Amino acid sequence: MAKFVQAKKSCAVNPLKMSQPIGGALAFMGLRGAMPLLHGSQGCTSFGLVLFVRHFKEAIPLQTTAMSEVATVLGGYDNVEQAILNIYNRTKPEIIGICSTGVTETKGDDVDGYIKLIREKYPQLADFPLVYVSTPDFKDAFQDGWEKTVAKIVEVLVKKPEPDAPKNPKRVNVLPGCHLQPGDLDELRCILEDFGLEPSFLPDLAGSLDGHIPDDFTPTTIGGIGVDEVATMGEAAWTIAIGTQMKTAAEAMQKKTGTPYRLFERLCGLGPNDEFFMFLSEISGREVPRRYRRQRGQLVDAMLDAHFHLGGRKLAIGAEPDLLFDVASALHEMGTHITAAVTTTQSPVFEKLPCDEVLLGDLEDLETLAKERGCDLLLTHSHGRQAADRLNIPFYRIGIPMFDRIGSGHKMTVGYRGTRDLMFTLANMCIADHEQNHDATPDTWKNPWDGDGHGHGGAHAATPAGAPDLGPAPSTAHH
Repeated sequence: MAKFVQAKKSCAVNPLKMSQPIGGALAFMGLRGAMPLLHGSQGCTSFGLVLFVRHFKEAIPLQTTAMSEVATVLGGYDNVEQAILNIYNRTKPEIIGICSTGVTETKGDDVDGYIKLIREKYPQLADFPLVYVSTPDFKDAFQDGWEKTVAKIVEVLVKKPEPDAPKNPKRVNVLPGCHLQPGDLDELRCILEDFGLEPSFLPDLAGSLDGHIPDDFTPTTIGGIGVDEVATMGEAAWTIAIGTQMKTAAEAMQKKTGTPYRLFERLCGLGPNDEFFMFLSEISGREVPRRYRRQRGQLVDAMLDAHFHLGGRKLAIGAEPDLLFDVASALHEMGTHITAAVTTTQSPVFEKLPCDEVLLGDLEDLETLAKERGCDLLLTHSHGRQAADRLNIPFYRIGIPMFDRIGSGHKMTVGYRGTRDLMFTLANMCIADHEQNHDATPDTWKNPWDGDGHGHGGAHAATPAGAPDLGPAPSTAHH
C-alpha cells in the first residue's frame, strides 16, 4: 500500500497535471458528431485545443463561450445561449457537451438552469442532446474530468429499459478510462468480437481520434459512438469498466438500467489479462481463442527475456492515477522497483500500488526524487524529456501529451500483445542505455596486465600481491 503525500510547494514547476475541463472535453470527443464546448475564457479552450492537436496530430473540434471580464461578472447566460445557437446552426452536431472552467465556477453560473431556459426559448432545441458537466479546473485533474463526464453521459443519454425487457447476451458495454489510447480500444474491440460479443465503447476515441482520413470534412467529431447507440446501452447483458475512474459510470449504468458491471483496474500484465480473458470466456460461453492462448505464451516468454534487463531497475514514474497503477504494477511484477511515483489527483487505487508513497506533485518533484533515489528509468509524458536528459537515464513516454513523437494514439498496453510489446520496448531501451554508457569494444577492453587498462602501466603493475611473476605482458596491438 502506497502512502499518499501532497507536495507543499507554493507553485507548480513543469506541471504534470492537466485540468478537468480538457479531460471532460476529450470524453465528449468519443461521441459521433459531437462538439465539446468549454464555458470559460478563450484562453482555456486554446490551451486544450493546442494540447490535443499536438498529441493526436488531428483536427480537434472544440469551442468556447468566450467569457470576457464583464460577462464573467454579470453572468454567462448570453454567452452560453449564443454559443449553443451558433454551433447548432453552423456545424449541425449530434450532441453538444458543455464543460465548465474555473472562472465560471468561481462566478457560480447555473448552466443547468441556462440550458432549461434555452430549451424553453428555442423549440428546436427542446429534445436536442445538451450535456453539462461541472469541471472546475482549480481542483482535481484530467482523470476526474473524464470520470465525471462519462458518468453524466450515462445519466443523461442512456434510456431506462422496460422492467420486463430481456437483456441481449451478446451486447457488452465497455467504459474505458482516459489512460487508454485509441490503439488500446481497437485491441479490446478485436478481443471482444473474437469471443462473439458485440461491444459498445463509451467514449470511443478509436472511432474519432485514431488518425484515419474521412471522405469529407466535418467540423464535429468524425467517428465514435452515436447518441442513438448510447441510448440503447441498457440492453447489454454486461458492463466492463476499465480503470478505477470508471467505477462511478458503471454504477450509474447499473442503477439506471440494471446491467451488472465488472471492474478491471488494469489490463497491463499477465495476471490481469488472465482474469479478463476468463471473464470473457464465462460471459460468452466460448473457449479462449487459440490466437490469444498463443499470445499468452509469447508474453510469458517476453517476460522471461526482458526481466534480465528490467529486474532491479529503479523506476521513476509520473502519470494520472490509473495509468500509473497499470504500468508501474506490471513493471513491478518484472522485478522493477517503483522508487519515485508522482501523480495528479487522489485515487483509491493507490492502496494497491506496490511502493512506499505516491506524491501529488509536478515534474520537478519527479526529477528531484529520481535523482535523490538513484532511479535509472523514467516514465511520464513528453514534458519529462528534459529531466531524463539531465538525469541521463532511459525515458519512455506514456500518457497525454506526447507531442514530440508520432503515432502516440496507436500505442497499446492492453492485452497479452500490448503488454508484450511494452516489455520488449522498455527492455530494449535499457539495453541501448547500457551499450551507450558502458560501451566495450576490442579497443576499450581492459588489459589485465596493465595498471590503468590502456597499456601505460608496467608489466608487474597489475600483478596481485602474492601472485607469481609471469614476465612481460603480451602485446595487444593486433587484437
